[in-house]
Amino acid sequence: MTNILIIEDEKKIARVLQLELEHEGYETDAAFTGASGLEKFKEGSWDLVLLDVMLPELSGLEVLRRIRTTGSTTPVILLTARNSIPDKVSGLDLGANDYITKPFEIEELLARVRATIRTVSAQVEASGILTFHDLSVNEKTREVKHGDEQIDLTPKEFELLVFFIQNRGQALNREQILTNVWGFYYYGDTNIVDVYVRHLRKKLPITESLQTIRGVGYRLKE
Repeated sequence: MTNILIIEDEKKIARVLQLELEHEGYETDAAFTGASGLEKFKEGSWDLVLLDVMLPELSGLEVLRRIRTTGSTTPVILLTARNSIPDKVSGLDLGANDYITKPFEIEELLARVRATIRTVSAQVEASGILTFHDLSVNEKTREVKHGDEQIDLTPKEFELLVFFIQNRGQALNREQILTNVWGFYYYGDTNIVDVYVRHLRKKLPITESLQTIRGVGYRLKE
């Protein structure tokens, strides 16, 4: 499921965007000031941000600057005034992925959302880097980082983490995990999954996100 954060001070516009995006199958949340939008961004895991430039408390450009200062590469589409060329230029220089001018047709905005998500997904796939909150997992170099801190994982811990991230949000039973991480011909104790989950919880800041589903298995919650 693709999660989109809308930071827009005009509540009617924000609500229309939520309804249209959710109709397309996206998960959404909205904030109505720059400060609250930045806070929601930090608290959640987002695949895209729709960010109005003219916001109370913090401007959209300042929100974008602070997002990029954290090292986040989450794609951002700016919502700008029609004649605001300086804002468009500044936004792109600060790391915005695209912009759309108000008033806009909802079909154009949806098309830009799809295009941005496709482009970023292709770039991530090519780089071999997976992300989850502040975790960065490089499948090519097998490096795991929490912010700037590198975390050492065993080969099987690494493969288990990758499987959880690739299937985030899904309830995964132990048999699924064993087959995909340990291999189809593994005949050992299924408790090995529980052991390695404990290892990941100790080494990584995902204790609350990596949930136990009683009688089933585990889920890495968005």
